[in-house]
Amino acid sequence: MSTATTTESKELAPVSAESLAALLVTKERPPRPSAWSASMTFGWRAVLKIKHVPEQLFDVTAFPIMMVLMYTYLFGGALAGSPKEYIQFLLPGILVMSVVMITMYTGVSVNTDIEKGVFDRFRTLPIWRPSTMVGYLLGDALRYTIASIVMLTVGMILGYRPDGGVAGVLAGIALLVAFSFAFSWIWTMFGLMLRTEKSVMGVSMMVIFPLTFLSNVFVDPKTMPGWLQAFVNNSPITHLASAVRGLMGGDWPADEVAWSLGWAALFVLVFGPVTMRLYNRK
Repeated sequence: MSTATTTESKELAPVSAESLAALLVTKERPPRPSAWSASMTFGWRAVLKIKHVPEQLFDVTAFPIMMVLMYTYLFGGALAGSPKEYIQFLLPGILVMSVVMITMYTGVSVNTDIEKGVFDRFRTLPIWRPSTMVGYLLGDALRYTIASIVMLTVGMILGYRPDGGVAGVLAGIALLVAFSFAFSWIWTMFGLMLRTEKSVMGVSMMVIFPLTFLSNVFVDPKTMPGWLQAFVNNSPITHLASAVRGLMGGDWPADEVAWSLGWAALFVLVFGPVTMRLYNRK
């Protein structure tokens, strides 16, 4: 009892500001991370989320396989005479459609992190502000690549043979991933703008379904009514599908590639600043 009383009665030694500063600042402050370094760090965070929740890969594995099998065997005989003939036209288009549809999950992920309060902590860090958003998109680029590989593997098993060879296939996938990266800025905007992930999903599906189905993914637009052809022929998905189909087929269509890259640049220039404005005000 007496020992405890003696301990409590001791006074703490005074601490000066100089000694406290010397204790806290013992080394030089590390340099501020570059924009690229910060973006890659958040991209790695997105990859780790997939590692810890592997169920997220369902939409880039099972979903593409289902799409290829379903459309090949449902429409192949009616549109091309046989599934094997139809898949030569279908696979590049269905590849574009599936990967573009997957992009909407970027907005869902952003909205989920906002609801959890994660972004409040990110904004206190001394980093390049857009790196959080760019990191999401870089992480999702891996998902787009996985989906492309899965669909090409299934297509090869079903009889698809790209005349463009390895170079044409790689060029087509690279163009598709670049376009999807730019297209995802639309969904990051919706993820910041809407209140719930269900709202983000609903609005995204309302935009994606008309764009992907009203295109040349399944059939040649020449079979469509004239008023519909005017929309389909100028759709970004049509340009992208034509470019990927041409690259994989060995044609190297410069016009369609230029249109696809132009659309991608437009999406970044328009929706990138809007997304960051919403992020800074959220």
